[in-house]
This record gives sequence, structure tokens and C-alpha cells, in this order.
Amino acid sequence: MLPSPRIKGWCPGAWRPMATGDGLLVRVRPPMGQLSRQQMLALCEAAETFGSGLIELTSRANFQLRGVTDTSWPPLMAFLVEHQLVSADPEAERQPQLMLAPHWQAGDDSPTIASLLQARGNELAVMPGKVGIAIDAGKAPVLSDSAADFRVERSVEGGLLVRADGHPLGTAVSDAEAAVEQLIRLTHWFVESGGWDAGRMRRHKAPLPEWAPADMAPAPPGAKLALGSHPAGQVVGLPFGRATASMLRDLVAPESATTVQVTPWRRLLIKQKLGQGDAAPAVDGLIRHNSDPRLLMDACPGAPYCEQASVATQPLAERLSGLKNSSVHISGCAKGCARRSPSDVCLVGEVGRFNLIVNGNADSTPVKRGLTEGEVLDFIRKLSENS
Repeated sequence: MLPSPRIKGWCPGAWRPMATGDGLLVRVRPPMGQLSRQQMLALCEAAETFGSGLIELTSRANFQLRGVTDTSWPPLMAFLVEHQLVSADPEAERQPQLMLAPHWQAGDDSPTIASLLQARGNELAVMPGKVGIAIDAGKAPVLSDSAADFRVERSVEGGLLVRADGHPLGTAVSDAEAAVEQLIRLTHWFVESGGWDAGRMRRHKAPLPEWAPADMAPAPPGAKLALGSHPAGQVVGLPFGRATASMLRDLVAPESATTVQVTPWRRLLIKQKLGQGDAAPAVDGLIRHNSDPRLLMDACPGAPYCEQASVATQPLAERLSGLKNSSVHISGCAKGCARRSPSDVCLVGEVGRFNLIVNGNADSTPVKRGLTEGEVLDFIRKLSENS
């Protein structure tokens, strides 16, 4: 029997990097989900100076620097702190990950709630490392499919609600301050009711407390940011969530760029000065059209970047682009880090070959095992021709 993938139970950070196949993985949480143009340029410099030059955008709207070494990590941290990309206090990274709806504007409820929660961050319970909070208080929720354990959303009645992941309904609250208070109470309930054993809220089976009735529905979900022109600037996509530092530097090179807002959808909103919304350059290697087939595909870093992957994933994903107009997930191992929901076709690496799953997750039962890359391509071509 083959060994199961090693699940570490925590996410990498900047102060707590994770060893991977290509060195240390350093994760940067953009403050309030955005970086200034100067910070984005500094992040690109950091990736090239202290890492391999590869930058990834995660499903929790974080940036990751790859290829950092034990020797380059200390000066990297000094650089990140200097440019206000990382807090100088390592304890700040122990607070739960906050993910904001990516099209927020100053004065909206989402940044207001996030600021209030950050100010009271030391009142949150100490929880497992993967627990996160989504602040999704725009006109309609857009982060419902993104990983989070507790959510602040807009309700069907137009007010705010706080919802625990795994529960379709939430608790109505009166305002931003009440939402923060409810979140803090829920984190303590989660821990006191056995949440550490469950690890994540969606796996936690304890009934919600009486003071958190699940009786209010969230508003219907809104649309994700479309690629192309946006009232604030331009939206571009990163193929499979990865780009080189030089690509991202070119993207914000024009002085018309002001801010980079991150998303959990492998897309960046490049905000620009008023009246200069068409100034973002067309950078080779980035996705600019909503019809690009790579938007339907999820692929983890794979080998040699991940020590648990036995196959290269992203080169195969590129070769599969356009062969099948449906969702495709390529995972280097059975952990399935790149996608948690089922896909039409899922390819999972095992001992240097691929297992093929139809309409399932990375841990579902394969319909075919031990396929070479060529056999995968042939199978997908035939599947496309017959569909």
C-alpha cells in the first residue's frame, strides 16, 4: 500500500515558512487584501533577490514566494518588514487569515469590519492554523465557494449576518461592531466545543449555541470579477495561480497603476488613476480573456515544486488547455490542494503516473489508474470528441 499524503495541518506564513520540493515557501498576506504599486514592486524584487522569482496567488488571496533558502530567509524577512509586506511581530501571523471581498471600496462594510476585527484580533480564540474568516459584506456574497470557517455576509433582507461554514443560514446582526462581536464569540465557542479536533468549521458537528441561531439566509451570490476592463482599472488572470516576478512587475510598471487587489480566483484587480483605465499593459503569459480555457482548470504546483507530488502538473495542464470545455483538476497527490469541490475530470499523481477520476475529487475512486501523460492526452481527446 502506498503511503498517504502527509497533511501538515497548518499553512505556511512569512514567519513560519514551509519546506517544499524547491526550498522554503513564504506566504505573504496582503494587508486588507491589497498592495500598493510600490509594495507590489517590492514583492517582485523580493521574489527575485531572495527566491526563485516565482510568485503564486493562492485560493485564500495570498501571495507565495518560492525557492527561498535557509540562508536567504532572514534577509528576506527584513526586506518584507521594511516594505510593510509583513508585520514585524510574528504573533500577528497567528491570527486567523482574513479574506476580504476583492472589489471593496473605502467606506464599505467589508473594510470597516476587517479593520475592527484586526483591532480586536487578540480577543479571538487561538484556533487551528487553517481556520480563516471571510469578510464578504458587499451587496451580494462572492466568496461563498472560497475556503473560510466563519463568514460575514449580506443577508437576503439587506442587513449583515454572520455564518458558520457548513451551515446554509446565519445569524442576523445589527451593524459592523455587532458582527465583530459575534465572530469573536463564535471562535471561542468553536474551541470550547471541540473545534481543535475537527480542525475546520465545516467538519465540526457540535450544534451551534443558542445565541447564534442559523435562521437568516445570505443574499444570492454575486458574480466574480470578470477579466478585462473594470471601472477601477483592469482585471488579469494568473495561469494556474502562478507568474514570474518580471510579469507582475511589467503589469504595474505604468505609473497610472495605484493598487493591486488580490482575489481567491487567481485574478488581480489592477486599480489605476481616474481616467487612465486602459493604461495597463498586455503582459505576455497572463490571462486577459474570459474565454481562456485555463480558467476552468485547477493545477497544484506539482513536481518538482512540491515534495509530495510525484508528477509535474502545470505542463500537462497547459497541454490539456482547450481539449475539453469543462472543469479539470490536476493534482500532484491525493491531497487535492488546488481544488476542494468536484471537477468533471480529475487527474491525480501516483508514483509518477496519473489516476483518472470522473466527476469527483482527488480522493475519489479512479476509473483508470497508472496513465502516462500521453495516455491522459489521448483519453481526454476521445472524451472531448464524444461529448
